[in-house]
Amino acid sequence: MTGTLDLTADERRAAEADCARLVALYANLNDAARWDEVAALYAEDGVMFRPTAPDAGVAGREAILAAFKSRPARTTRHVCSNVVIDVETPTTARGTSAMLLFTGDPAPLVGSFHDRFVLTAEGWRFAERRGSLTFK
Repeated sequence: MTGTLDLTADERRAAEADCARLVALYANLNDAARWDEVAALYAEDGVMFRPTAPDAGVAGREAILAAFKSRPARTTRHVCSNVVIDVETPTTARGTSAMLLFTGDPAPLVGSFHDRFVLTAEGWRFAERRGSLTFK
């Protein structure tokens, strides 16, 4: 794999697992409305693009936290699958995943996330999380 020559196979697999865990943890914390912990999954300068607003990025951990806290309360269930992580360098990775969002409406939202990850002093974090809807 280009760009990962400085990593052993075990280090690459560990980075992939850590990033895939972020995808699942994000869904679980989001569904539990644990906004401080959701925001902490982003790098300090991370950027979030919601699937329902793919052109309106929210930049910075504090702004992301404020965006989540400003939303009306609702019950959700995110189901993420088909998670594929590609480690690019010892400190960067990219990933994709499929997403279903159940909100109590008759039809779930179906989409995907395209993520960029960065290794920080806190561990792997989202540098950018870009959601999109497949069916609207």
